[in-house]
Amino acid sequence: MTSARHVKAALIDLSGTLHVDDKIIPGAVKALERLRAAGIQIKFVTNTTKESRRRLHERLVSLGFKISADEIFSSLTAARSFIEVRNLRPHLMVSEAAMEEFEGMNTNDPNAVLIGLAPEKFDYTSMNEAFRLVLDGALLVAIHKARYYRTNDCLALGPGPFVRALEFATNKTAEIVGKPDKTFFLTALRQLHALPEDTVMIGDVCYLFHRLC
Repeated sequence: MTSARHVKAALIDLSGTLHVDDKIIPGAVKALERLRAAGIQIKFVTNTTKESRRRLHERLVSLGFKISADEIFSSLTAARSFIEVRNLRPHLMVSEAAMEEFEGMNTNDPNAVLIGLAPEKFDYTSMNEAFRLVLDGALLVAIHKARYYRTNDCLALGPGPFVRALEFATNKTAEIVGKPDKTFFLTALRQLHALPEDTVMIGDVCYLFHRLC
């Protein structure tokens, strides 16, 4: 376990930890100020897939957070890197607000289905198209498999149930690129030049971070 006196870096979740939709969680701004004052390196790690990093950063700044875009490591960024490394041509099931993260990618003749939080694309026709692509050999890639996420007044379905539906229908297992995938966390740590044993994870969901990394 990492003791408080040895902590040099912090990976911090965003939604549900610092804010819920467009409402700041009480004490979040001051908590960040205290971490920075203590010299702790910070990287914000988020599974948010409903908007691009640029839009997310703009929204967080408008809420009153003093953070830079470079401090945000998104599962969308991890997804693009995964696709490029594997030379995939994705059929994108992501929200319109997140599409800019995948600009310039070859999506012709898809050999992968990339699925994030895209409520407008979870209708029968869209799901059936994804189902047929996976049956024909396309790789099923999930940005993450969260069962739900928190809104201002209630819980809402995450992408996980829809990923599981495709897994069940195709008898295939999706590759995960966001939290809690080990590679996701290690990439964030490399950007900080930090070691797992010197780092804490702060979030609203319990990950066995010391075991993952």
